[in-house]
Formats: sequence, structure tokens, C-alpha cells
Amino acid sequence: MWLFFVCLLGFLVQAGTMRRFLRPGHDPVRERLKRELFQFNKTVEHGFPHQPSALGYSPFLHLMAIGTRSGAIKLYSFEQFQQDFSGSIRLVTLLDDNSLHLWSLKQHSGACELREDHRFTLKGPPGDMSYTRNKPFFLFCRIPEDYCNRRSCELVEALQEHPKNPDQILIGYSRGLIVLWDWQNNKVTHHFLGSQQLENLYWQRDGSKFISCHYDGSYTQWPVSSDNRQPLPLENLVPYGPFPCKAISKIYWQTTRNGLPYIIFQGGMPRASYGDRHSISVIHGSQQTAFDFTSRVIDFFIIFSSEPTAEFDDPSAMVVLAEEELIVIDLKSAGWPAVHPPYLASLHCSAITCSHHVSNVPLKLWERIVSAGSSRMFTTQIWYGRFKVLQVMKLFFSSYRHEDGTVRFWDASGVCLHLLYKLSTVRVFLTDADPNDNMNTVGEDEWPPLRKVGTFDPYSDDPRLGIQKIYLCKYSGYLAVAGTAGQVLVMELNDEDAEHVVDHVEADLLQDQEGYRWKGHEKLKTRDGPVQFEAGFQPLVLVQCQPPAVVTSLALHSEWKLVAFGTSHGFGLFDHQQKRLVFVKCTLHPSDQLALEGPLSRVKSLKKSLRQSFRRIRRSRVSSRKRRGGGGNTSETHEANGKFDQDILQEMELAPVQRKIEARSAEDSFTGFVRTLYFADTFLRDSSRHCPSLWAGTNGGTVFAFCLHVPPAERRMDEPVRAEQAKEIQLMHRAPVVSILVLDGHNIPLPEPLEVAHDLSKSPDMQGSHQLLVVSEEQFKVFTLPKVSSKLKLKLTALEGCRVRKVMVANFGSCKTDDYSENDLAVLTNLGDVQIISLPFLKLQIRYPCIRKEDVSGIASCVFTKYGQGFYLISPSEFERFSLSTKWLVEPRCVVDVPEVSSNNHMHSRSIMENPHESFHCLCCHRVAKRQNCIIPYQPLDKTHAPDPERQYACASAEHQHACARTIKSMRMSECMNYNTHAPAPE
Repeated sequence: MWLFFVCLLGFLVQAGTMRRFLRPGHDPVRERLKRELFQFNKTVEHGFPHQPSALGYSPFLHLMAIGTRSGAIKLYSFEQFQQDFSGSIRLVTLLDDNSLHLWSLKQHSGACELREDHRFTLKGPPGDMSYTRNKPFFLFCRIPEDYCNRRSCELVEALQEHPKNPDQILIGYSRGLIVLWDWQNNKVTHHFLGSQQLENLYWQRDGSKFISCHYDGSYTQWPVSSDNRQPLPLENLVPYGPFPCKAISKIYWQTTRNGLPYIIFQGGMPRASYGDRHSISVIHGSQQTAFDFTSRVIDFFIIFSSEPTAEFDDPSAMVVLAEEELIVIDLKSAGWPAVHPPYLASLHCSAITCSHHVSNVPLKLWERIVSAGSSRMFTTQIWYGRFKVLQVMKLFFSSYRHEDGTVRFWDASGVCLHLLYKLSTVRVFLTDADPNDNMNTVGEDEWPPLRKVGTFDPYSDDPRLGIQKIYLCKYSGYLAVAGTAGQVLVMELNDEDAEHVVDHVEADLLQDQEGYRWKGHEKLKTRDGPVQFEAGFQPLVLVQCQPPAVVTSLALHSEWKLVAFGTSHGFGLFDHQQKRLVFVKCTLHPSDQLALEGPLSRVKSLKKSLRQSFRRIRRSRVSSRKRRGGGGNTSETHEANGKFDQDILQEMELAPVQRKIEARSAEDSFTGFVRTLYFADTFLRDSSRHCPSLWAGTNGGTVFAFCLHVPPAERRMDEPVRAEQAKEIQLMHRAPVVSILVLDGHNIPLPEPLEVAHDLSKSPDMQGSHQLLVVSEEQFKVFTLPKVSSKLKLKLTALEGCRVRKVMVANFGSCKTDDYSENDLAVLTNLGDVQIISLPFLKLQIRYPCIRKEDVSGIASCVFTKYGQGFYLISPSEFERFSLSTKWLVEPRCVVDVPEVSSNNHMHSRSIMENPHESFHCLCCHRVAKRQNCIIPYQPLDKTHAPDPERQYACASAEHQHACARTIKSMRMSECMNYNTHAPAPE
């Protein structure tokens, strides 16, 4: 019997030893669940196309096409009704290599896409559209001999089809000759002798006249008679003469019912004084305005009545594609104001410095922000002519911070970003620019009558105004913004205009330590006395860090009324209710002098970093020599080698493939750089009592933990907030700390401040032990609290060879059932890969290639959302949106239908509400809903929140829960913004 037990024990020991070499097996249940939870999709590009090069518009189809230098073609619709037209939609593009490409819109997988049908290369020089095979020699038979000898035709500059007779085409040559060619009879019917170099042509609507524009800044009106008499110009005018003017490159002649036409042209400004302006002039009777754009004008078009039976053009708007933005001018309203287009938002009107995303915005806060923004923007809620900008679903928004000290709030609920509100922090400080200046004012006696339009402004009055960090509490309306010069502003949302003094508090992060001297920029000077603020977010207090270095981390806890901030010198805690500084902590290493040079002084940084690199190489060589060299006893050497092999074997058993990671030196630069700040109510001193705490992680791998004593609400203004350092953790390899997170007893991340108070989250479990997750650039490590003993870790750099750049907790729901969801870590590495890591066991679930590893700015700009989506910059003006979830997906699925040919063979429009059995696609939430005979709208489960695509909604009737269909047709936003295609959500 004893022998049997001994053998059994030996077998178990051997089995346990072998188990250490086994890899994690294939779990089919978990693999199926992963397919239901995770899926990577790049969905839509937000913003303005980078480097646009061409513009096309069809007034009959109401479609606009934009081409870019990178070869992209983007189509946008101007119509809210389903389009019925005969034939197919085709698009012709001309490339830089002088090749023509014919495209057609075709349906594929429930959506429309452009497909190339034909291509061919033009002969002759690039841009020569002269139809050389049809250029007849008898063109010149009726032209005066002195004109032919003096001028040659040269290139064809313009081709314009007759508006009433498609068999006639107007051909304009660069030297000024214009001929009217009859395709039916293959002959010239009229020729027009211009005296200036031709730029462009445009027909009047009835075809009885046309207008030509020229290189000298003039335009000429020509009649087209039915007889054979030589046409003479009706009018020749230089609108900004008599001084030499720039060329008028494009012109429109629009008729109206009141008899006064609109003359709209690009260029023509006086060359000496205004030759560098990018302008388009509009003349209507005695009213004349030259719209001055801040970037180069690529092209423009006029929206007018496209009905074939209409007698007049009656222009309603002018759409201008500039190099950096799309501008729309309302020609129907008095003063010709600018209006907001429903898409192509200029996100980069000032350089984007950072981004922030907020999900599940409460309806009350949303309405207050929209109300504050609607009173100060351009003409809103009105789109050109008979088209309206419809209200979109209030789901969630992103805020982008800019170099000029502004914060812009955008509705990010659909494929198009809509500007909600613009906040400027300039009023608090003294700058060279007056915030009351209005660039759009035009003097009565000013000539030319220039007026600035557009929002793009690449120049910053002061780079210290740049916003670097932001934190918004969506429940209390508190907003904290931090800037380049160490300024931290705490703001509160106010529905009324107010005038008050902004309190100012300084925080000395160096704590009067000797031997340190700041070599960077100075702090911003604040305004003395009361400052007038408009409705919206208004500053309560200004905290100025000393030295005025860039604020690198920011955290706000609106329930405790505390804000934490960090720079490259340390971090501090501020009580914005008592307007009192609680404490400051200096994290600067004695040898780190680079942190005192500021962002504008980097001459010595390169020298020191190179010096440190060579020191590391020298140390590694010396240590390797010591390991290889050395006499000594042979037996001792064999014994040491045997022990070394045994250690290596143990490492291989635990982690088969690991890279050796060299620890950073404490003398490396910017070790005191504060990377992250985190508030948590957890067990820090003992396991019996939890308390408020503040956690800070630095670039040198150090984690500081402070216990906070926050007085109760009834004594909050009488007693001060006290803080005491309780813990200090030093990571072994001194890798920079990227994020800090506390998990409750159920391994769930702690809820946001005030989230439990608003009954939007369950109370955290305070019975079981909490865990601390510290994410560094190299590894994920879990500690137990309050003892702070290591429990679990994932060596990302050692295993994968990459470093963590961004990390956030995201909630992933199953696409098959609403009963299951889990919290995981969404991680972006320096290689551009996105990884999903499980909590709390830190198991790699899946990896997706997302961003090119060479795209450093794209990786640095990436922002994750709470429900597994993300944004990153693909150009200075565009954000790429991606999704890691199978459940939450926002993507454009657009369809342009081609129905049967109508009897009159003309395009006509009809409302999509005529057929109740059709399937529609929501242009707002981009979900699909199949319309039945009776439609019951979906309602949000939580009435206190606006609809959100990252939350589920319940249908009012169970029999209509099957209303999901992947067949799509166009639908007006107003008709579908209350519908959702998903099943009801769990309670």
C-alpha cells in the first residue's frame, strides 16, 4: 500500500512538472464568444478631405464629388429626397498623368460604390482638351485676316454646352477667340473675337447670351443672334479697375425674377495691393461683396433652380471648396451670411492639440451645450435654398482642443460631425489679439469690399494658449482645461451671460528647491478686474503652475470638488470649491535638468540623450566582459553555469519566448514627468476602511498614492481637504506609467464620479479585496490592496516586442444576445496594433493592425471610447473612426437608386414616405430599419439620457422588434432618428 502511494505521488509530481510546459489550450466556447464580441472595422473618415484638388456638382442629381491629391473620390448628397432618374450615375475624372477615367455608381452588398468602367490616356500636353481630331481648318474662313495673323488659337480653355440645344457647344481658345460649333451640321455658326486672353465661359439660362472672363480681370457679355451678323460685345467691365488686376478664372451669370442678375466670379482683385488674396466676388445690382478666404480656393459652384421648365436661375447659395474647408454662402438671406454645411466640418481650423470623447451624455447637459453654442455660431438650422439641416440624434460628442486656446464640441453620433459649441479661453488672459475683434465687418467706404469668411486660421496669436488636456464631468457640468503654459482652468456651465473676476492661485511645484532655474517660456498674464463671459462654460478659478511647463496630466472629481494636475516637475491637488491648494509634490530628479528647459529649448536635449545612449552601450559592454572573463576555479565555473542553465530552463518553462528588457536608469531625462492621475475610493491603509485616494504615475515608473480626507457635505466649506502620502511603488524596469486603474471586489472597474448617485451604475463592491492595475509601457501588473503585493502581470514588451501608447477600459457586448457583456482593456501599441486584453486575468484576446507604425502622429492622437470605438488622425484635417466591437458600429451605407425611366425622360423627385413597405437607411445613426405598414418608434430606456448608438433601445411593441433589415434605401434623418434596429436592451 505504501508503495502504491509513493508511486502515485511521484506520478502527480511528474504531471505537475509537465503541466508547466503546456501552452493554453484551444477553448471552443471562448473562441465563439470572441467572435461575438470583437470585430475590427474602419468605418468612416470624419473631417475635411486632406489636400482637395477637384470639385464636381450635378444640379439635377444634387450630388457633389470631391477629388484629392492622394486619388480619393468622395461623394456627398445635397438632397433629402430619394432621386428617380433615367440611366445610371456616371463620373469622369482627369488625373495628373493626363488620363481620363469613367466611373459608375453601382450597388454592392446593400450599398453603393464607385466602380471604374473605362480609362484612356489623352494625347497632347496635359490639360489640352482641344479635340484636335475635330479641329477644322475652315474655322478661320470667316475670321478677319488681321485677327488670324495676329493671334493663333492655341489651347482650348473652355467648353460650354448650350443650355437649350445640346447640339451646340461653345469653344473658347486661350488667345480670346470663341466659336459656337454645331455638332449636327458639323460647322461653325458664330465666332466671337475677344481682345484679351480667355479664362472661362458661362451661358445665360435661356441661351441668348453668354459671358466670358479674361486674364486682365475683366468680363464681357456677348449676344448670340439667329442671323449671320458678326456679334459685338454688349458690355466689357473691369470690376476692380482701372489698376492692373488678377485674372478672373471662373464666372457665373445667374438670372432672377426681379431682373437684376447675379454676377459671381473668382479672382479679379487689384494685383498690387490684393494679389495674395483668395477671393470670390458676388455682384447683385448695387450690392457687391468680395468674400476673402483664408486658404486657396480650389473651385466653387452655385446652387440654383434645376427644374428644366424654370424660367430663371434664382440662385440660393454658393458652395466654395477651399484648400482647408468647405464654405457655403446663403444668397437668399440679407447680407449673404455663411451657413454651416451638414458635413465636411473643418476640424483643423486651428491645429488640433488633443482630443477627448464623452459617451452617454445626459439630455439636460446636451441641451444646455447646444443652446450655448447656437447663440454664437453662424446661421444655424438653415441649409441653402429649400434644404434644411435637420436635427440629428443627440448621442455623444467629441471635443477637440486647439492651438489657439479654443475647445470645440462636436456631435459624433453619425458619419458627419456637427459643431455644437465653441469655447475660447483667450478672454482670461492678456494677448495681442482682442477677442472682441470681428473679422467679418466691412467698412462702408472700403474698397474692394472684402469680408473674411471661413473658420480656418492656421496662425496662433500665442502658442502658450494651446490646450493640452481636458476633463469633463457630464453629470455636474464641471470642465477642467489645461494648457501649454501651465494654466489650469476650472469651469462651470452657465446658461446666462455673466461678468465676474476669475480667481487666480499659483502652485509652486518645485517647492522652493534650490539649484533649479526655469529656462522656458513665461506664464500668461491674466486680466485684472471683472471679465465678461458669454453663456456656456465660464471660468471659476485659474491655477497657474510654477514653473509654467506644459500640463501633462489632468483629473477631475466633481463629487469631491477636486482637480489634480501634473507637469514634468510634479503634480498637485486643488480644491475648487474652497479655491484652495491642497498639496503639491515635486517629482523632479536632481540630475534631470532637461525638464527645466521648457518645450522651446531642446538644443541640449539631443546632446544629453546621445551621451546617455553611449553610456548605456558602454555599461552593457563592460558587464558582458565581466561575465565572459575572469579566471577562477573550474568547478565553480561549471557550478555557476549549471545554475545559470537551471534558471534559464525555469524561465523557458514560464515564458517560452521573452526578450530581455534592460532597466532604465534613474538619471534618464524626464523621469519626473507625470503621465497619469487617477481618483479612487478604495482600501489604501487597511482592509477594513476605504477612503478617497489620489494616484499618480510618472515617466520613471513610480506610482504615488495619497490618502485624502474629504469633509462631509455639511462641513465641506468649513473644513479643509487634507492629503497624506500612503504608498510609493517603484516598477523594476522604471518603464513610464501609462494608466492606473482600481478594480472592486467583483473585478469591475470603479464607476465614474456621480455615476452611482445618478442611478446609472451599480455601487462598487466594498466587501471583497480591491486590486490595483498599473499599466506601464512594457507590462500590465496587478497588485492586491491594501498590501500592494504583486499578484499577476503580463510582460507585453518582453513577449510582443512592442510598447503601450494608449489604453482604456471598454465595454464589449455580444452581438448575439443582450445578456452578456464584459469589460476589457483596449490597448494601442507603438507598432500601431490594437490589442484587447481581458480583465482581471490579463489574457490577450485578439490583435488587429490598425495604424501604420510609421504614422507617429496618428498613434499619438488615438482616442478610445467607452464602448470599443476609436478615433485617430490620418491627416491634419481628418479623423479615422474604427470599431473593435461587433455591437457598436457607425458606418456610412449609402444607396442611390436607379428606378424605371419616367415618361418624360427627365429626373424627378418624390418623397420616400410614399411606399410604406420599403427599407430605409438612416443617414443619422446609420442603422437600417424596415418600414412596415405600422411603425412604432423605438424609445430610449433611460429617459434622462439622449439616444445613444452605444446603448440599446426598446421597441414600444414586441411584434415590431424584428424590424432589422440589411437592405437599404435613402431615408430622411427626421423620419428615422427615433428608430433603432437592435433588440431591446437588458435592464
